[in-house]
Amino acid sequence: MDEMTDTDCRIDDFYKAAEPQLKARLLTDGKRHRSRKGSLSLPELMTRVVLFHQIRYRQFKSFYLIHVCPHLRAEFPRLPTYQRCVEWLPRCAIALAALFEELTGQCTGVSMADSTPLTVCENLRISSHRVFQGMAARGKSSTGWFFGFKLHRVINHLGELLGVKLTPGNVDDRKPWCHFAERLFGKLYADKGYIAKWLTAFMKDLGIDFVTKVKKNRKPVALTPFDEAMLRQRSLVETVIDELKNLCQIEHTRHRSPIHFAVNLLAGLIAYCLMPNKPKLSLQDVRRLSQSPTLIPN
Repeated sequence: MDEMTDTDCRIDDFYKAAEPQLKARLLTDGKRHRSRKGSLSLPELMTRVVLFHQIRYRQFKSFYLIHVCPHLRAEFPRLPTYQRCVEWLPRCAIALAALFEELTGQCTGVSMADSTPLTVCENLRISSHRVFQGMAARGKSSTGWFFGFKLHRVINHLGELLGVKLTPGNVDDRKPWCHFAERLFGKLYADKGYIAKWLTAFMKDLGIDFVTKVKKNRKPVALTPFDEAMLRQRSLVETVIDELKNLCQIEHTRHRSPIHFAVNLLAGLIAYCLMPNKPKLSLQDVRRLSQSPTLIPN
């Protein structure tokens, strides 16, 4: 209950401050539109969908019927039916996107980049899939082929998300990084899939030291002990995506529309941003590790 109260207050405070700007950006085509309030206000609707990811339910229907309706009736006496609540969810997509931008972390000078697939259907059902037709695409990751999207993300050493970008599954991992460059400085660590001369030169022009491992068929590159230690600690970015997928549930194959997919993804990202204990990396430990002598076997 304390977690719900904290989330509700934070979302309500944000919406009160951002409501004038959000309404000013609405496209009305010069026509008057009805703005009658529903039984659930927009901040309350945002709280419900974020709370679903925080409590770790697997299905929104079970969460709404088993948890919200029986246990939160006193706080929300005019709860709509489950069908009506699902119909209203697309209304909060823009506000959720603005809230996520508000909750993203600040660059600390040490950042890590990676991408992960978001599967929207099983491979056996690709030919009959219709929900994301023309939007999703087949791609290949380290775990094999998939059909869906790629979520490109960059984090700092504190485990905070600095930004994300969603692309079809067949987009090269290196292309979206111009989107993140303006908010970064210092060092950026990535895996071998991001090796490209143009990307390294682009980052260098912005003052960013782009550090990756070297492929076996390339000449070795001299790295500082700190950079070598940081490349060995890139498991942090995998831990973050593990929590996003398995705890915040940003990935499942039961979507009925693209807008509900977007709401689910944004709410999961926000739930992660609100987590008090994120996986993080101690730079002091990394520096100590980089300064320790290398053990040479006899």
